[in-house]
Amino acid sequence: MTKQILITTVLLLSSISCLSSQEAENKRFKKYWNSLVNGNVDRTFKKKIDMSYIIAPCYTREGSFGVGGAATGLYRLDRKDSIMQPSDISLSGSATIKGFYGITVRGNNNFKGNKSRLSYHLQFQNKNLDFWGVSYDACNQNPISGYKRQMIKWESDYVYKLTKNLHLGAALNLNYTKASNIITPTYLEGQKDSYFFTGIGVSVSYDTRDFILNPKRGVYFMVKEVYYPNFASTHDKDIFGTTVIFDCYQKAWNGSVFAFDLYGQFNGDVPWALREELGSGTSRMRGYYVGRYIDNNQISAQLELRQHIYSRIGCVVWAGGGTVFPSLDKLKWKNILPNYGLGLRIEFKHNVNIRIDYGFGKETAGFVFQFAEAF
Repeated sequence: MTKQILITTVLLLSSISCLSSQEAENKRFKKYWNSLVNGNVDRTFKKKIDMSYIIAPCYTREGSFGVGGAATGLYRLDRKDSIMQPSDISLSGSATIKGFYGITVRGNNNFKGNKSRLSYHLQFQNKNLDFWGVSYDACNQNPISGYKRQMIKWESDYVYKLTKNLHLGAALNLNYTKASNIITPTYLEGQKDSYFFTGIGVSVSYDTRDFILNPKRGVYFMVKEVYYPNFASTHDKDIFGTTVIFDCYQKAWNGSVFAFDLYGQFNGDVPWALREELGSGTSRMRGYYVGRYIDNNQISAQLELRQHIYSRIGCVVWAGGGTVFPSLDKLKWKNILPNYGLGLRIEFKHNVNIRIDYGFGKETAGFVFQFAEAF
């Protein structure tokens, strides 16, 4: 009798445990589903951090098909300040059948009092890539080759408000890049196969954007100078790099925004690991294979129309162009490469879109999947 009672008790407790586990699982699923369905609602005044997650198949031109995951969140260090835009953080990662895997962390942290902001971008990547060379002329003439590229990269900017819209900033960049399994070593033009750089810089910016990740109006103009000293790098010369960005945003008809971006990066003669690559960063010259065109400097421009369609759905079309070049005196207008495309927008978090773009260029096209607008 006692044995039967004991068995019955164990079975009852096991059933209760299963039910509790099932209920907990249902609650977790409902919570996750609610974060997707109602993810565009601003909860930053009620929660310490409002996070949403997604795991899905992915595709890139460089890596082919694979699995990717991402998480993005909005938060406020001062939840009593309703004027300051919320801070953001996002984490994304993917692994593909071509041996590509990578993790990216980025964000903008607005400090209390709305007087300063820390922006940061961390990347770790392992890529098996096609390779054409490390200069525009080489990339334009050489047959396709290949190599493996490993990179750890950190970029951060701390900006302080001098006035309402004028900011003074300090930058810290770290970059380790290595090339291995190089099918055609001569494509490196005698340079080393790996480099490490430490860069420190200053910036001045004028910023009237209403929201960094998805501006509807405003102007952003920034000039930044970064110094890479030879004693803190594995290159035997000091390097200076200048970045110039001019963006502006203007509402037109109902639900539309015209966005314009002008970008320039001027480095002088630098090792291949610091050279500009068309299509890198998924923000400019979208659709170009990363590394298809490489050189010391880059200039690009794009005009984009962003149109809200219904509820959390929108679309974009854009057109522009750009090129990479060894030096300003060798910048050739005939080398300007076209870029245009269209994309879908889904509001994943409040004012933060998932963007799926398909870009076209000179004898090329490709998808871009990313959080936040391109610029």
